[in-house]
Amino acid sequence: MTQWQQGLYALTDEHLMPDDATLIDRCEAALDAGIALLQYRDKSGDEGKRERQARALKALCDHYDTPLIINDDAALAWRLGVGLHLGRSDGSIVRARKALGPEAIIGATCQDSLEFAEQSAGEGASYLAFGRFYPSRTKPDAPPADLAILAQVARFNLPRVAIGGIDADNIDATVSAGADLIALVHGIFGHDDPGAAVRRLNQAMKR
Repeated sequence: MTQWQQGLYALTDEHLMPDDATLIDRCEAALDAGIALLQYRDKSGDEGKRERQARALKALCDHYDTPLIINDDAALAWRLGVGLHLGRSDGSIVRARKALGPEAIIGATCQDSLEFAEQSAGEGASYLAFGRFYPSRTKPDAPPADLAILAQVARFNLPRVAIGGIDADNIDATVSAGADLIALVHGIFGHDDPGAAVRRLNQAMKR
């Protein structure tokens, strides 16, 4: 696996980091502590804010040699030359791949669907994301998934991302079930010291 395909996958949240300074400071702390990927996720609809913050995060990620992924905005990902994550109804992986090129990281939310995972793999996804596996503070109403699906999708030979309520107490079980990347929002950015949270989680993954 290449460097980005294994480890912690941090996702931003506009409620936990409501202003530019907080966003940059907390993301830099996570990057410095050692994450594999950073996803910029902002559902506010403020396009100027999204452009400004995404560009600032791109510069930060370049400094730490860590890929930046944009959630559900192919045009913004294209303008910045970064990766893209698409939900089940957020757009076509085929079109995104054509627009962003063969080297772009394009992820797909599969929840608990083997069928959608197979479709996404065939359409050119770079990784497949599954969950939620545990009660989630970010998306409490998301449908639950069974950890067994992580082993079932190994045949697609793509990195498997686990998301939803993962913390230091259950991360080892999630990795043992087959997760390559562990995606977290509150598990990293819900802490006063995101860097310390990342270091604890990285240690837990190595148990």
